[in-house]
Amino acid sequence: MSDKEHGDRGFTSIPVVDIAPMMAEADGEQRVARALHDAARDVGFLYLTGHGIPQHRFDALQAAAESFFALPMDAKMQLYIGRSANHRGYVPEGEEVFAGGTKDRKEAFDLSIDLPADHPESVGNPLLGPNQWPDVPGFAEAVGGYYAEVFALGRRLMRGFALAMGEPADRFDGRINTPPSQLRLIHYPVDSDATDIVGIGAHTDYECFTLLHSTSPGLEVMNGRGEWIDAPPLPGAFIVNIGDMMEILTNGAFAATSHRVRRVREERYSFPLFFSLDYHTRVEPLARFVAPGGRVYDGLVAGEHLFAQTAKTFAYQQQRLARGEIVLPDAAASLSSFGQEARYQASHPVNLGQSR
Repeated sequence: MSDKEHGDRGFTSIPVVDIAPMMAEADGEQRVARALHDAARDVGFLYLTGHGIPQHRFDALQAAAESFFALPMDAKMQLYIGRSANHRGYVPEGEEVFAGGTKDRKEAFDLSIDLPADHPESVGNPLLGPNQWPDVPGFAEAVGGYYAEVFALGRRLMRGFALAMGEPADRFDGRINTPPSQLRLIHYPVDSDATDIVGIGAHTDYECFTLLHSTSPGLEVMNGRGEWIDAPPLPGAFIVNIGDMMEILTNGAFAATSHRVRRVREERYSFPLFFSLDYHTRVEPLARFVAPGGRVYDGLVAGEHLFAQTAKTFAYQQQRLARGEIVLPDAAASLSSFGQEARYQASHPVNLGQSR
């Protein structure tokens, strides 16, 4: 990959892409695909407008999150994610540790597609199965309704990205039936003594892309020059970022842009849906992105990649590994293998911690 072909990714702002023409205009899919292509190639982040999800879905989601996180700690810990066999439930502060060793200043609630425990895809699967639902009135309805609408949006967006990659729009339709696409409800508590340091460490997302709704600033994106660029919420828009799987599919043409959340004094809520391919899908560079001379990336299995990264990040999974209760896939990639930070460190081997 050359700077001439893909630019130096030295962006200073996040582009806006209106997805509405995909559903409303004859040539809309192709025009949106071109905009998605340019944003994914040059930045790896974009604001997505024209999605059609009504405001009441966002309002109900936030009200449900506020009700849950206001519960006493012992009530939340009854749904501790470590009690789950398929990585669902409450994540207390300090549970996650990223590659840089930073413990996150946040709490979360994790869920995904809600499958019965005896569903063929659930049996023996570390990421698929039933959700843990709190005994909070209206919580399951509000959160489940939001999940359904944003997941449907993700399916439409995946068609746009397929076209952006030069493939037929339906190229991945058969690979997003029961994927472990996780929705996180994240709460950053008020911290009146907060200093200008990281609240969640620099990382890439492991899936194809992320659809993020958040309530206040704090998110930062790394460009190709190793600079951190603010990505505050845009009213009515999702923030979308490219993940590891799409970086692999495009053999590096679309970058899984590294991002982080800086600690802020105000209370903040963040609701990312991480859009994945089905668990057993083989993810490898598409032929059109492989020039004579070889591939930049080896392939991987979607669900195995998600599980491996989760197991390396969560304390309870580390404990299970130490006890021999779980085993990582043989081809598990290391944390921080993808994205702008990995590329920048490879070409500028210095400690980036000073910029955090």
